[in-house]
Amino acid sequence: MISINSLYIQYGDRILFNRSNLTIEKNEKIALIGRNGAGKSSLLKLLCGKLQPDEGNIEIQKGATLGYLEQDLDINLESPIIDEAKKAFAEVNQLKEKVEKIHDEIEAGITDMDYLTKVLEEQADLFARIAFLGGDSVDSEAERVLIGLGFKSGDLNRKLGEFSGGWQMRVEIAKLLLGKPDVLLLDEPTNHLDIESIIWLEKYLKNYEGTIVLISHDTQFLDTICKKTIEIDNGQFFEYKASYYKYIALREERIAIQESAFKNQQKDIEQKEKTIKRFMAKANKSKMAQSMQKQLNKVERITIDSFNVKDMDLRFPDPPRSGRLVVNADCSKSYGDLKVLNQVHFEIERGQKVALVGQNGQGKSTLAKLIVGAIKPTTGTVELGHNVEIGYYAQNQAEALDTDKTLLETMEDIASTEQRPKIRSILGSFLFSGEDVEKKVFVLSGGERARLAMALMVLRNFNLLILDEPTNHLDIQAKAVLKRTIQKYEGTCIIVSHDRDFLSDLTDKTIEFRDGKLIDYLGDVNYFLNRRDLENMRQVELTKAENEQVIENEPEVQVNTIDREELKKMKRQVQYLERDIENMEAEIEKLQNIMFAPDFYKDPQSQKVIHSLNEIKEKLNKKLIEWEGHVELVEKYA
Repeated sequence: MISINSLYIQYGDRILFNRSNLTIEKNEKIALIGRNGAGKSSLLKLLCGKLQPDEGNIEIQKGATLGYLEQDLDINLESPIIDEAKKAFAEVNQLKEKVEKIHDEIEAGITDMDYLTKVLEEQADLFARIAFLGGDSVDSEAERVLIGLGFKSGDLNRKLGEFSGGWQMRVEIAKLLLGKPDVLLLDEPTNHLDIESIIWLEKYLKNYEGTIVLISHDTQFLDTICKKTIEIDNGQFFEYKASYYKYIALREERIAIQESAFKNQQKDIEQKEKTIKRFMAKANKSKMAQSMQKQLNKVERITIDSFNVKDMDLRFPDPPRSGRLVVNADCSKSYGDLKVLNQVHFEIERGQKVALVGQNGQGKSTLAKLIVGAIKPTTGTVELGHNVEIGYYAQNQAEALDTDKTLLETMEDIASTEQRPKIRSILGSFLFSGEDVEKKVFVLSGGERARLAMALMVLRNFNLLILDEPTNHLDIQAKAVLKRTIQKYEGTCIIVSHDRDFLSDLTDKTIEFRDGKLIDYLGDVNYFLNRRDLENMRQVELTKAENEQVIENEPEVQVNTIDREELKKMKRQVQYLERDIENMEAEIEKLQNIMFAPDFYKDPQSQKVIHSLNEIKEKLNKKLIEWEGHVELVEKYA
């Protein structure tokens, strides 16, 4: 369907693509992987014609349509949302006009039977295309996609200008999906979406009848949708017929082979260089030495790929000890008539790690700002515990940087004597390497400034870490570094995020924000997703109270029919479940420690360990749901 031949692009001394070749087949769903600057976004621009190669060519199947998500919006802010989305059906309207013309031509009479056959075939093709694009149900299809992306029915006739840039971008995503191009080119489509909308989009794209080339730092999103992974490294394409997580293991095997070949070649080169040096010293063998040198110069040197999925080890400073209760909030927050938080109670104890999740606009960032004192509650109080020192990262954190200083100077300003030798390594883990550290802050992009602000967090000494969407400007590598750093952090942590892979196994409590209220889940994001049965998040919205949810494996005991003996049995069952949960958690920790070994993926048994880990995690989630059901009943009848 798409053929890339001898692709070559060079910027100054840097070669982005070095005579690379790639074929993309019809209906393939491809994850595009590579470090920042490897050329992922450039490839998408090349495919849609927004960028031209220095050499080589790109051949696209005749008649194939491509859809590319623009970052610069070209929309009418006065247009209602539903009308803007329906612009995606411009092709449908054009096709219908062609059908009308054919209809008029047939009505007028066609005597040439061969021509009539040709016209009827064209008409059939037009009808098929209109049906595929949903031409007979444009209103309902547009509404379905917009609601799937997070809009409410009452929003659809409101003007685009009433919504933030993030919500406007959702309308662009809706237009792209509604247009149903043969090839979808998606560059970080989840950046403006919450968990519910991401899961909806994930399911939509998984069933999409067409080709998808996808860039995303959300590895779970990639793994669910894509069955092929293409890595860009050193100007070349490396193809894997595997989903993202399988690709990681396969890549380790490839790197191991490269390393072995590299060592062998280096030994061979070293031996030949010694021989050449020895021969050059002898007049009767100097010509032979020169000949050997020419042959050696022609040898293609083996390189080890630079996109390293293993991450360096970072740590936050040891936190000062705080009181047992770190935050205690009983408050409401309104903006005019809009009540964002309605008499919510929020408590977090020392050492807890808590994820705040829910639809955009439900108050997650508002609560974070209330805790740090950036805003005041409308009613009620927000109290910090004894000796609480807050480290706060928000999207506007980068605005406080001194733009006249270099990255290195910015870090040195707050680094302790012990931390100074590690500054370059810390900056490197957040994608600043080599001469980057000498750049002035004012030349950095918005995303680069956000990464610098995150790097500064690693230097600060605090015992309450609050991170508001910390992964938005991080690639897969940097995200993994940050996650491992938080996992080792011994202080208290509050994380606002929509990234399921990042939140997985990171927190011990998840709080959902819904309709101005907070709903607690005693587990990580996977436990929360299981409890809410997010196969169809929009259906769950209809359930307004947590006690209306069906609890898996809940004992069927009726009110007023329970006696003391039955209650004792239930309490014993809770103890048995807690023992099982502890054993499972210990087994998970044991397997994770095995996976941390540097040569884990070289072990033939690595896939078996990964399978066992996933299996026990699934069992643990079910056991936690069962445990919570029993605990609720014990508390109810005790």
